[in-house]
Amino acid sequence: MQITWMGTASILLEASGERILFDPFVQIKGGENPNGLEDFLAEETIFITHGHFDHLSTVPWLLEEGDSTVFCSARPARTLEKFVEEFSPESGRILEMRPGDEFSIGGVSVKVLRGKHIKFDKRLIFKTLSPIRLLKYWYNLPSLFLMNKTFKEANETLAFDIRAEGKEILLLGSLALSEEEDYPKRADLLILPYQGNSDLEKEALKIIKRLEPKRILLSHFDNAFPPLSRSVDTRELKQMMDEDYPDIPVAKPKAGKAVHI
Repeated sequence: MQITWMGTASILLEASGERILFDPFVQIKGGENPNGLEDFLAEETIFITHGHFDHLSTVPWLLEEGDSTVFCSARPARTLEKFVEEFSPESGRILEMRPGDEFSIGGVSVKVLRGKHIKFDKRLIFKTLSPIRLLKYWYNLPSLFLMNKTFKEANETLAFDIRAEGKEILLLGSLALSEEEDYPKRADLLILPYQGNSDLEKEALKIIKRLEPKRILLSHFDNAFPPLSRSVDTRELKQMMDEDYPDIPVAKPKAGKAVHI
């Protein structure tokens, strides 16, 4: 089994002869891990954790240009219909899912879990949207404004419990857990989005303490859509993990480089 981080929250899972793509996103001008639509077009199975633009806005082009089938919750499905009317849920190319659903993609099992989105705080917003960064990336502001207006999370963030080749992977849609969900403990790998709050280490440690994964792969820590995003320094988290959870390795992947588990 191998997992490739494609930048932002985009993850490609290859296991049991299957390829499954999660949250594809083509980074905008100035993104630190530039990619293109061609990096995702070959994938036929796509799962979406929630409807924010950095998880969903690339999907309409993938539906138009490729042969993908998209699994998502109700709000992203409605959003996709606005862009590609012929790909309604009735077409079979957009499949709505909800917590509790389970899907078998060949030898890969995907169980849908209730997730939760991290809360953006004022401190982070002011730091990210500094005058210098706004001036530097001013050319992205009109498109980001439109995407923020169109692509909504709508309290529908999901997580996925993935099982294949005797391994269990828990992929979160954001750096938070629902109090109402029974997440698996001791997963072989936790894919952890690391962005969205001023106290990332604190929020991450809450999750790690609750889930006790065997291994962690970080995602979503890069500057993918400036000036609304910024590169996250993960060194403090690694230091805290070395002190508090020395038996749980934390990997900060390189975009496009596969990790084998």
